[in-house]
Parts: sequence; structure tokens; C-alpha cells
Amino acid sequence: MASKSFKGSRSTLSQSSESAEMKPPLPPTVTFGRRTSSGRYVSYSRDDLDSELGSGDFVNYTVHIPPTPDNQPMDPSISQKVEEQYVSNSLFTGGFNSVTRAHLMDKVFESEASHPQMAGAKGSSCAIPGCDAKVMSDERGIDILPCECDFKICRDCYIDAVKTGGGICPGCKDPYKNTDLDEIAVDNGRPLPLPPPGGMSKMERRLSLMKSTKSVLMRSQTGDFDHNRWLFETRGTYGYGNAIWPKDGGFTGKDDDVVEPTELMNKPWRPLTRKLKIPAAVLSPYRLLIVVRMVVLGLFLAWRISHPNNDAVWLWGMSVVCEVWFAFSWLLDQLPKLCPINRATDLNVLKEKFETPSQNNPTGKSDLPGVDVFVSTADPEKEPPLVTANTILSILAANYPVEKLACYVSDDGGALLTFEAMAEAASFANIWVPFCRKHDIEPRNPETYFNLKRDPYKNKVKEDFVKDRRRVKREYDEFKVRINGLPESIRRRSDAYHAREEIQAMKNRRKNRDDEPAETLKIPKATWMADGTHWPGTWMNPGPEHSRGDHAGIIQVMLKPPSDEPLLGTADDAKIINLTDVDIRLPLLVYVSREKRPGYDHNKKAGAMNALVRASAIMSNGPFILNLDCDHYIYNSQALREGMCFMMDRGGDRICYVQFPQRFEGIDPSDRYANHNTVFFDVNMRALDGLQGPVYVGTGCLFRRVALYGFDPPRSKEHHPGCCSCCFARRKKVGSTSEEKRALRMGDSDDEEMNLSLIPKKFGNSTFLIESIPVAEFQGRPLADHPAVKNGRPPGSLTIPRDLLDASTVAEAISVISCWYEDKTEWGHRVGWIYGSVTEDVVTGYRMHNRGWKSVYCVTKRDAFRGTAPINLTDRLHQVLRWATGSVEIFFSRNNALLASPRMKLLQRIAYLNVGIYPFTSIFLIVYCFLPALSLFSGQFIVQELNVTFLTYLLTITLTLCMLAVLEIKWSGIELEEWWRNEQFWLIGGTSAHLAAVIQGLLKVVAGIEISFTLTSKSGGDDVDDEFADLYVVKWTSLMIPPITIMMTNLIAIAVGFSRTIYSVIPQWSRLIGGVFFSFWVLAHLYPFAKGLMGRRGRTPTIVFVWSGLIAITISLLWVAINPPAGSTQIGGSFQFP
Repeated sequence: MASKSFKGSRSTLSQSSESAEMKPPLPPTVTFGRRTSSGRYVSYSRDDLDSELGSGDFVNYTVHIPPTPDNQPMDPSISQKVEEQYVSNSLFTGGFNSVTRAHLMDKVFESEASHPQMAGAKGSSCAIPGCDAKVMSDERGIDILPCECDFKICRDCYIDAVKTGGGICPGCKDPYKNTDLDEIAVDNGRPLPLPPPGGMSKMERRLSLMKSTKSVLMRSQTGDFDHNRWLFETRGTYGYGNAIWPKDGGFTGKDDDVVEPTELMNKPWRPLTRKLKIPAAVLSPYRLLIVVRMVVLGLFLAWRISHPNNDAVWLWGMSVVCEVWFAFSWLLDQLPKLCPINRATDLNVLKEKFETPSQNNPTGKSDLPGVDVFVSTADPEKEPPLVTANTILSILAANYPVEKLACYVSDDGGALLTFEAMAEAASFANIWVPFCRKHDIEPRNPETYFNLKRDPYKNKVKEDFVKDRRRVKREYDEFKVRINGLPESIRRRSDAYHAREEIQAMKNRRKNRDDEPAETLKIPKATWMADGTHWPGTWMNPGPEHSRGDHAGIIQVMLKPPSDEPLLGTADDAKIINLTDVDIRLPLLVYVSREKRPGYDHNKKAGAMNALVRASAIMSNGPFILNLDCDHYIYNSQALREGMCFMMDRGGDRICYVQFPQRFEGIDPSDRYANHNTVFFDVNMRALDGLQGPVYVGTGCLFRRVALYGFDPPRSKEHHPGCCSCCFARRKKVGSTSEEKRALRMGDSDDEEMNLSLIPKKFGNSTFLIESIPVAEFQGRPLADHPAVKNGRPPGSLTIPRDLLDASTVAEAISVISCWYEDKTEWGHRVGWIYGSVTEDVVTGYRMHNRGWKSVYCVTKRDAFRGTAPINLTDRLHQVLRWATGSVEIFFSRNNALLASPRMKLLQRIAYLNVGIYPFTSIFLIVYCFLPALSLFSGQFIVQELNVTFLTYLLTITLTLCMLAVLEIKWSGIELEEWWRNEQFWLIGGTSAHLAAVIQGLLKVVAGIEISFTLTSKSGGDDVDDEFADLYVVKWTSLMIPPITIMMTNLIAIAVGFSRTIYSVIPQWSRLIGGVFFSFWVLAHLYPFAKGLMGRRGRTPTIVFVWSGLIAITISLLWVAINPPAGSTQIGGSFQFP
């Protein structure tokens, strides 16, 4: 393996002492250089280049020679293509106070790389003596030989030959011919770019290029290039021209507003999405019942307060307090449900607008914006690599333009197992992705597809489908064997290399120290990569700078960016299946493991997501980001297009994210513990969609990048005018800011513009990251194909080729994922995923809504994404505990909805308030669950007597609740059983995990004490063939104590109540019936919990009975001591069995 180092140093720019005193110290900047084989150092730093060009000591001037038939630029040049190939074959590492290195990988994993885009793809070796690098190759993996003599030369040697060797071929000693290179490098059908004018930064050049709204003439259309024809037919200039040439002074109206041309105004406009309102026959009674129940609850509570039970005031007081809280909690949950809506998308219109040939897009090339998909994983032991690999394969096979899609995998554990599993997945994608495209496979997760319990040949019309499927299935089985064998393979490889290292060290010591006594050698046991070098991440036996919390940052481009034009398979390709006329390109795939060092707070998943945001902004800068967990895969290949319909529709520029519902696989048919969570995803989220939008739930969410950057939505002042705006109109400033800067606003002042000097304090000191922000904002705008579309971009502006990936870009990406980069910036506070909470997802969505953004809920006919959920009782309780703990943290933080800004709607604020308050209901719920038992023990009831008024109120409240449930089922589409399961688990979670979360949150806020509830013992089942075997596994946890105690106490209370009533002189049957009814209500809700404790065949751990018996006896004895039987003078009385 060859290693190229990028020497890290401070910036060479000197600053005056005055400015150094006034400005805070900046984080250390890193410059990069590469030492060539000839001994020269070539700078790879953008900062140095920009500072040299922008220095005030010299006057810049540039001479541009326009392209003419005898002066044709190479597009793209050979050096750029081979630079990209070099990047994809290199493992970049680096971090704080360390050298950034690019390790040229001869071998990424044990198998051979077969796809030309893949890292470590096989190819010819360089013919220069002493050089072992790979020869340059094109998109198909065919060697690029720049000289007619076919002398094989690598990228570094070619650069040296051109720059220092006078452009002489080392083979035939003749000069290289640029015309031959041009024919090899230039793709037919690509628009011909002109050189940018001098003095423009890269950001300005990209923005200028994107403003082109009319495709220039192609070589394939004109044959020989005619520059004059290009100039006069397109009204072009020496730079990047505009599509619509202004007539008679342009299309500017009053106040410099842009006026659309006539052809756009007359064009019929079709929306991409539409709202499907709930039928009035369902929604009107639903709203009426909410009002009726509110009134009845108010009257009932007033009656309860005014009619105390004088015989048991304590019992009456506790019940009234609990009932008041329950009414308040129900109100917080019900009010945001007043305006539920459904939405639908039109994919045909999306294709017509963005991928159909038109005047502004003659070739019909995709004009859709780019999407960066983030997949997060942390521990390959808890998150199996095979699951993560299947998720990656479903992303790579998504039905979205290949050149616009990029996948980034965050490995927060820095494990070699995850790295090599990704490499295996990239290799298998060479077969799987074209197979999915050829036969329109759904779903595109191979594990799920090959395990479908339906006819796989239905609706398949191609004759070779059966043969192709059988071959791909065989390849997938081998792929699974390789993935499952990776841990053992890595261990054996590391042991072998370590043994060789020890033997070599012993030989060296014997040579140097012949007379000294032998000592035991202590060589750190490293983890070795497939090419025989140390893994820079976490070792299996952790060592210094190679442990889970202490390792360098790593970036590996597993699949380099695809070519701009489709790459169709041919009959000559040696493939397992026939891929003739099938696009064989694969999306960009990047492995990222951020740097971790002791002493830094890495902020768990939120910190990993922010590192991906920065790295992706530098490498691909997709204006939209899709966030997926490693176990959530794309089930509907059209999901990205569905979400893009909302982002690209009129008003879509004000949408911060599109949230998809979470759907789960592997859940038991009865859904014992409400794992599907359908009430939340199909009722609450649809209702929030009618307000300001659904909350962000952590996965399956399509973000707008600039919304994550903390910017306000465009036209925020128009949508949120001041209180006096109707009386005192504010004069509109003319030409104060450009359209781009108006769309990038932070703060509430109209006069605030983007202060460039403050941007590094918000985003860090990466110039390239800052320059990418307005580019992402522009590319994420809706299509300006109608006058009603505000803040739009011209049609055809995203059909341009992307920037090629070079080594300096990846080196800069390494610097932005280092552990020090976020110091003294607003990352995690205002920018990106927000830190400080276990549920960072809810807080991140809340911050966006608080700035005035809207979100959208996208429910597709075919599930967009599917994942897994814990079906074991203990695992489910711990999952709910984590969510509830985050809610308590939100309530005691500045993210409390009571402190929300005026930009958040009232009902949306109530919904977020309920998110922070709902765990506190557990306190009152546990008290209320003990009240029936206390009533039966004492012989009293919560009311003086069961009169008609109380029963009428109780019946009315119950009936209205049932009717509301029926109507919710009607407009949401869920089933009655799902609603009942949700009610049951609400009580189970409320009496266990929610109470623990409240205690944990209060101790953390008041005393700063951290408490974690962990598993203490396990007992597993024997049936490994059962798909739902984990459902019957009983794992003891302290969270089970409260619900077990409630069950045992109520059962004992029912027995005591029956015994007292039967043997009493004057039986009080009304009080017994009231207590027994509410006890059965509690036990009916706890039935799934009790069933879970029984396991498969009643094998409940002994500790469950021990705890239950002790606590139930203690409560019973305590009650006898507090309220002894009549006539007794001793503590505890003289209780006798009748």
C-alpha cells in the first residue's frame, strides 16, 4: 500500500497584532500537500490558493482565450478524471494535530472488486520502473492510455511527465497529443462549457453555471463546433449565458422584481401534490364530540369537587387531583387533532416537469436536485452488518437519477467489520442494482425480496427473469456467507499478521542484541486490513489511538461518483446476467468515521449526523438529506420521488422536511406491545400535518439542507407580519439584497443581511463548506415554471455535470469531521442536529418549526421505508424509557414549548407541550391504579354513593371516548384492535418506563445524578426456529416492579373486598361493585404485560414472584397498620379470618 501524506501546518497567512487582539482565536487550520514521485510538493489546499490569489499585494488580471475550432478545451480533462480515480482508491485519515494521509488501497477487502466505480477496482499496473500504482481507467474500467504507443502509466507518473518532463511520453519519447486526449476524455452529448471570467470564486462560477436556463448546442447536434453559431443563436457571452435573452431592456418591473416571459405565463401549470380533506360527514361529528366531551368533563370535575366523600376525604382528594390531570392531559392530546388531512402526490407530473425534453431541457436529462442519504450505525455487534448492508443496497437501487444520489454511512464505532461489510455490499451492488433496474424489482432489499411469501414471478414479462433471479439469489447467498464470515476472517488475518510482526521483531532484536538476555516482546495486537496495513479505526483489542472513543477520522469513497451520462451494459460485459441496454452506473457511496478523542463530548448520534452534514456538503452537497437508521431500508423505490414532489411544488421552499411514517417488520401478529405504533403514526401525525407539520421522529425523514443550517424560511416576514403591520406599512427596500441572500436569513430583523464575518463563527472555518451553502439553497428551490412560484430556480439549471471529486476535497472533508471542528461554533446549538437531549430528533424538528418552517407528512400507498422494532417486553420498555427520558429533558430545557416563538402556531405549540408533559402523567396514573385496591381494602369509594348523577357522567364520558375512537379509526384507517393495543400499552408504559423517566429526569436536573436502568438477568427460549421466539424471552428489569405490584395489589384487594362484603352484617355491594369494576379496568389494560411475564410455557423467573409477593404483603400490612379493624387497640389490630 502506498501512502501519500498531506503535511498539516498552520495557515501561512500572517495577521496583524491589532486584529489578533480584537478577534477570537480561530481553530487550527490544516493545509495539505502531496509529494510526487519526482520529489516535488504539490499543494492541495484551497485556503492557500485562495489566499494567494486574493492577496492585496498584487493586482489580479486574467487573459481568457475563447474556445474556437482550433482551441478546444478538454471536458473533463484527463487529469481530473484520474484524480477522481485516485480519490476512490484511497483511504483518507486525519484529525486534530495529525497529518492527513491518503492511503492508496491496493485491496479493500478479501474479494476482488469487479465494478470500475468501486474502490480497489482491478486494473493494469503502471509500466514506470519502481511504481506499483494502477493505470488510469474510464467509467467502464478500460485503461486510459494517453499516448499512441499504448504505454501504461498511472496518474502520478502522468502528471509528472506532463508538468516536469516536458509532456514527453516515457515509453516512445514523443510528446503527448492533446487532441487524442480530448477525444478520449470528452463525452458526446455533454454541453460545452466556456472558461469563467477572472476574479470569480468557485461558488460564483457554480451559481453562474446554474443560472443557465437554456442548453447550449451539443457536439452531437452540430457535428463540428461552430463558435459563432453558438454565440448568435444562444445570445451567449464569454462566460455562462442566460437562457432567456432579455428583450427591450429585460424582464424587470417595479422594484426590480423579475417578470416572467410570456411563454411561461401562458403555459398550463399542474401541481405536484394535493390535499385530500377528510369528509365532512366524519370530521364535523368528530370535532363536535371533542367539544361535547370537553364540556362534560368540565361539568363532571365541577360536580366532583363540590360533592366530596366525607367518609374518605383522602380517597376523594387523590381521585379528584388525578382526574383533573387526566382531563388536562387529554385536552393537550386532543386539541392538535382538530384539523387532520391526507395528502397525495403525482409522480407523472414530476417526471413531466423534470425529466421530459422541453425548450429549456432539450435532452430530457434529469433536472431533479441531488439527495444525500445518511445511514448511521455505531456497533456492529448490536447492529448486524448484514442488516446495514441490505439497507445500503436498497439505497443504491433506489429509483432516482444515479448522478444525483449519494449514500454516506456513518460508522461511529470505527469498526473494520463495518468497513469491509460496506465493501462487500458495494461489490454485490454491481449485480443487484442492475438486476433491480432491469426487472423493476420491489422491494429492493435483497433479504426481504428473497424471503417474500408471494409469487415472485407475478407481473414479470421478460423471458430471462427466472434465470436472472436464480443466479442473483445464488450470488446473494454467497454474499451472506462472506458477510457472516467477516468477523472470523478479520480475526484470523490479524492473528497471522501479528504473529509475523512478532517473529520479525524477535529477529531484529537478535541481530542487534546478541549478548543481552532475551526479554518478552510486547507488540500491540493491531487489527489488519486486507492490504496488510493497520486499520486506522478501532481495533478488536483496543490500543492507544485505536479504541472506540479514540481514533482518527476516516473517509473512504467506496463507489466513486458515476459518469454524467448513462452507462449502458453491452453483450461483451462478462456479467452473471445479461445487462444489455441497462444502466450499470452506481451512486456515490462513502464510508465516514468521524474522529474521536478523549476529553471531547462527541454527542452520540446527533454529533455523527452533523459530521455527515459537513462532509457531504463538501463532497456532493445535495440540497436534500434523507436520514435512515441502519435497520430502516427503502421499501418503495419511488420514495425519494414522492418526497421530492412536496419539496418541488409551489411553496415547497418553506418546507424544512418531509417525514415518512415508520413501518415495521417481524412484529407478532397480535402486536402485543403496540410495536407498530399506528395510533401515533396514522392519527397524531396526520393531525399535525394539518397544522405546521409532523414532528421529526429520527428516521425516514427528507430534510432541506439549508433548514438544517439554521436559516429562516424564505418570505418569513410575509407569513408572520408584526402586530402593527396592518396600520403602519413598512416601506420596502429596493435592491437591498439579492434573491439568494434574501432566501438565506438568520434572525428576526428585516435589515439583517448575511454578515460574512460572522459565518465562520456559526459554521466553522471551512471556506469550502461556507461556499457550498448558497449553492445548496439555490439547487433546492422549486421550479420557476409558473408566475405563482416564488423564489424558484430556472428550468434546466440542474442538468449540468457535477464537479469532479479530487483529493483536496476529501482532505477538507477529513478536516470538518475532526473532533475540534465544532469548538466555538453553533453546530449542535443552532446549526444541524441539536445536542443536549436523548431525543435529539424531536428537538431538531422543534427548532425548525420555531423558526417558522413547515413540515409535511408523506403517507405513500406502498410503504416508503420499513424497519425492525423490539418485540420483547423488556426491550420495548427500555425503548419507551429512552423516549420518555428525552421528553423530560425537553420539558426542563429551553426547548420547552412554553418558550416557543410567535412563529409557531398555537395548536402546534400545544402538541410540542404535550411531548414534554406526557411522562408526568405516570405519577397520577400509578396513584389512580392503586385507588381501586385502596377502595376495596378500606370499604370506601371515591364518591359518597353511586348515585344517578355520577353514573350518568361516567357513562357519557365513556361513550364519547368510544365514539371519538370510532371516528378516529374512520378517518385514519387504523383498526379497532390497534387502538385498543395502544390504550393497553399506554397504561403499561405509564406505570413503568414513564415513571422511571420522570425520576431519572428530576434527579438529573435537581441533583445532577445520572441513573441507567439496565438488564440484570436473562432467560431465553429453546425454539430457535420460531420467528417470534424473542417475544417469549423474559428479561428481568427494575421497570417491571411497579406494574407487577399494581397487578398483585389489585388481585389481593378484590379477594379482600369480596370476603368483607360477603361476611359483613350489612353488605355494601355498591362500593364493592365500584372498586371491582375499576380494578378489572386496570387488570384488563395490564393483561399483555402479565402475558409477557408468563413466557412461552409459564416459565416466569422466580424473582418476579419474590418481588411481587414482598411488595403486596408490605402494602397489605401497611394498610392494616394505618386503618386497623374497629374495636382494636393494638397497632395492626387483631384481624381474624371469619
